[in-house]
Amino acid sequence: MKKFQAQPGFVVQAFRLALDPNVSQEQALRSHCGAARAAYNWAVGWVGASWWQRRAEESYGVAEEQLTQWRPWSLPALRKAFNEGKHTDPRFAGWWEENSKEAYSTGLANAAAAFDNYAKSKQGKRRGRAMGMPRFKSKRKARMSCRFTTGTIRVDSDGRHVTLPRLGTIRTHEPTVKLLDRVQAGTARILSATVRHERGRWFVSFQAEVKRDLLRVTRPDVAVGIDLGVKTLAVMADSTGEIRTAPNPCHYDRARKQLRRACRVVSRRRGPDRRTGRQPSKRWEKANARRNKVHHRVANLREDALHKLTTAVAAEYGTIVAEDLNVAGMLRNRRLARRIADAGFGEIRRQLDYKTRQRHATRLVVADRWYPSSKTCSGCGAVKAKLPLHVRTYECDACGLVIDRDDNAALNLAALAAACVTGTGVAGDQDTAPAVSKPRGADQKTRATRPRRKAEAGRAGGATLPHQRQTETRDRTQSEPLTLW
Repeated sequence: MKKFQAQPGFVVQAFRLALDPNVSQEQALRSHCGAARAAYNWAVGWVGASWWQRRAEESYGVAEEQLTQWRPWSLPALRKAFNEGKHTDPRFAGWWEENSKEAYSTGLANAAAAFDNYAKSKQGKRRGRAMGMPRFKSKRKARMSCRFTTGTIRVDSDGRHVTLPRLGTIRTHEPTVKLLDRVQAGTARILSATVRHERGRWFVSFQAEVKRDLLRVTRPDVAVGIDLGVKTLAVMADSTGEIRTAPNPCHYDRARKQLRRACRVVSRRRGPDRRTGRQPSKRWEKANARRNKVHHRVANLREDALHKLTTAVAAEYGTIVAEDLNVAGMLRNRRLARRIADAGFGEIRRQLDYKTRQRHATRLVVADRWYPSSKTCSGCGAVKAKLPLHVRTYECDACGLVIDRDDNAALNLAALAAACVTGTGVAGDQDTAPAVSKPRGADQKTRATRPRRKAEAGRAGGATLPHQRQTETRDRTQSEPLTLW
């Protein structure tokens, strides 16, 4: 399927709005999201059935030309097969007409994408860790979501309602003027809408093609280096020598006392038990809702703080230098994992990436992951062999500079902006700098956790797949585009 390309001068932007549906509308929303999940599970079972049937036939010695044909997983093929079977399949025959066709199309499209990712991962065409076969979505755990691409999708002219196919007009919790003004002015065109239940309430995200003019930053000739940390969320040092800090709000730590009380109340109520089939009591459901409300508030506060920080930085500097942190590896440190997760290092990098590219067209330089920003002296360029995490003040043995550890790292990151232009073009490779002392081990950051003495089986960063599935993914070679064994 051809990927959508925006017009010149336009960008694809999402406008997310909170909804206030009534009882019947919320029931319809849950029905549509459940239909999408059911269609996804049908597609996974329909495609996977032919795979397991071929495995069984091969174990019986059936000839290759007599094996069951492979079932394709492309979206048109899944739609055709689903439309043919939904009238007679007892899982859908009695209720499929109650929901929009877009609900079933959402599940089928997600299944097609999941099979594509699995095939590309086996062929080595997809980055990241290996992906397994698509699995069925649980009704209890799956996140409710449904996407609409056709039908009546609009923002009403009163600025407080939206209209979606089969769901009708739903009131929004907040005004829709940001999107409504652009649509009425002809500078935005709605492409699709996605409803989603997240953090205890319903949201709708309108994907729109928006005409956006690039905004000039306040100081286009100034570069800034951002050093992220736990004690201080961000230390920003620019090329003029000015150093500013952004304190860490520690939203989760502030809410821990309230969470402990809420968790104690939940533990005293009669909760669900899947082993015995016991249903939760009404008091447990109310207590669990109060506990979830605290978690949702922490997540909202964190999201708001990170957006304000990244927006202010992207609108001020012409060049931003950020670190390429291994956040997944840092979370293995049990002493710092909670604070690192609360800070949101990965989210800061993601927001800076799209805000500098789409809104201001400024340059974002990502420093090499092993660039020793904290070990390098910002004055003379000398590099220390080791600098433990508990040492918060950097003392240079060559020039005698004494400076805060985070300030020193931020100044070194800001200097990388010039190195990317005058050097080899790779952040962290300053081949034009004068030769300085560089002891053994100074070209890498200090290891935060001890290496394991005993090698363990399995993949790094993820759980070990079952033995049957590991054998399944390596015992056959691919002979045609849709053949995975």
